[in-house]
Amino acid sequence: MKAILLAGGLSLIFSLLGTRVAIRVLTTKGYGQLIRDDGPTTHHTKRGTPTMGGLVIIFSVVSAYLLAKLVTTDPPSWSALLLLFLLVGLGTVGFLDDYIKIAKQRSLGLRSKAKVAGQTLVAVVFAALALTRPDERGQTPASHHVSFTRDFDNLTLPSVVVVLLILVMISGSSNAVNLTDGLDGLASGASTMVFGAYTLVNIWQNNQWCAITAGNKCYDVRDPLDLAAVAAALTGACFGFLWWNASPAKIFMGDTGSLSLGGALAGLAVLTHTEFLLAVLGGLFVIQTLSVILQVGYFKATGGRRMFRMAPLHHHFELKGWDEITVVIRFWIITGICVATGLGIFYAEWVTGA
Repeated sequence: MKAILLAGGLSLIFSLLGTRVAIRVLTTKGYGQLIRDDGPTTHHTKRGTPTMGGLVIIFSVVSAYLLAKLVTTDPPSWSALLLLFLLVGLGTVGFLDDYIKIAKQRSLGLRSKAKVAGQTLVAVVFAALALTRPDERGQTPASHHVSFTRDFDNLTLPSVVVVLLILVMISGSSNAVNLTDGLDGLASGASTMVFGAYTLVNIWQNNQWCAITAGNKCYDVRDPLDLAAVAAALTGACFGFLWWNASPAKIFMGDTGSLSLGGALAGLAVLTHTEFLLAVLGGLFVIQTLSVILQVGYFKATGGRRMFRMAPLHHHFELKGWDEITVVIRFWIITGICVATGLGIFYAEWVTGA
């Protein structure tokens, strides 16, 4: 528990102070955000705002976790190292995307094939490694079963299928957070709540861990307490970053932050064996992604008509006349409802044993 508190607290401090330094450095170097011309006109005033703030989030999480492990003299677990690998790996893909946008003044960044290839490589390596190195109970970080609040033991999947499923989850989650990162503080605030929820899930799983408390209701997962430390560090880093990212934003996380945070969410779902529960906890990200899918599908099916004024959904409400801060706060409320619902389902399943 000490490592969880240290990781969360240190990450908050590193992010809060480090982002201020990053703003100064990135502004000096002229690493400013490009703004789409086809977006809401109110966003044009944001042109030139420093981006790539996700570097601070990643640095804060990794540094805080390792320092917490050093202070508590507890070695890092295989599950936590895999989650950090996923965070850093997807952050690297996002960094390349952001850097190309700035260096070449091309608002689309990496070519789509290169971006997908980078995400696929990191996800496949994570998935393959997550099925290795079983502990003394034979438990690997990832499971061969499909899961909601825990594994469905009556359905065992081949390793190849598991890797493909994890790939789809990581790709979908990272792109979903990327789509949501379109308004000041929206993605960072929503991510704070979902990572906070996973901190609680991991702590509860540790308290009811099969390695400690055997029984029908115990959770057969790997390294839950250490995953809680990483989740707490992610919560603290996003919370500290939000201080500077809230409207009017002094810095954006960029694809460096959104891709890495989305990947970390999927990684936590895989490692805690709560894969489909992520769709509830991260309901806002699901809604945002569905709005884009529906917009594209409706546009093609009707020969050019639009279901929404603009997708993702937050831009639709902006174009309807909502203030940006109003959209953000209401979407935060939606996230809070989704998180409360997800945690309620998770706890209710344990109480009822259903």
